[in-house]
Amino acid sequence: MIEEERLIKLIEKGNSVLSTHRPNSPGVIGFPTLDSGQFTAWKTQVLSYLTANLPANSPYLESFKSDVDRGYQSSVKQGIGILESIKEDFNLGLLKTESFPEFDPSTPLFNIFDKFHQVVRQLRHRYDYRETLNVNDEYDAQNLLHSILHLYFDDIRPEEWTPSYAGKSSRMDFLLKDYKIVLEVKKTRAGLKAKELGTQLIDDIARYESHPDCETLICFTYDPEGLIGNPRGIENDLSRDKNGLKVKVIIRP
Repeated sequence: MIEEERLIKLIEKGNSVLSTHRPNSPGVIGFPTLDSGQFTAWKTQVLSYLTANLPANSPYLESFKSDVDRGYQSSVKQGIGILESIKEDFNLGLLKTESFPEFDPSTPLFNIFDKFHQVVRQLRHRYDYRETLNVNDEYDAQNLLHSILHLYFDDIRPEEWTPSYAGKSSRMDFLLKDYKIVLEVKKTRAGLKAKELGTQLIDDIARYESHPDCETLICFTYDPEGLIGNPRGIENDLSRDKNGLKVKVIIRP
């Protein structure tokens, strides 16, 4: 669904990306200085937003796809112009938003979880054996996931306190407040196998049933060593839709 606030955020972010462009000094040959990481992230977010909210044959979408690789500065300016036009037409009532599919956050999330191990493996292979992020523990897994989430989500709130449960409080890993989704991230280890994992997940689910900003709880467990003997069994046993809370347990790879 087209939302003016979201359009404004993307436009502001585009202007921020554009400000990172620095022309070369006179006589210097080559590409200008730029933050290609910010540009790539912004381009991905805009394309994801337009694809989710506009028909496949929309001239806005076709124009963005055809012009986005013309060059760093011109691509950003073109993208900002397209977003400004969409915002103007939306305010004039020229866009029939009811016919557009709403953005479904589960689609990119499940794709991220399914490809998470591939990303981890790819990070290990850097030119000339340069330093990289090795996902050795739960904190590493959380850091990597947090970085990937920025491709699709702007408002990512890490480590929010959950309400007291059984006399104690806990911390959630990530809250996507716009969608009322909480992401719990775990990584298996010698002391966290099937039995211990199941106990932790049961406790987590009980805590989040009373959290006002949580309608969907996704528990993602990264198990690269295959310490969980029957991952599909745990997923099926603990995934549920009960007491107003949707729970999805995902164990990969």
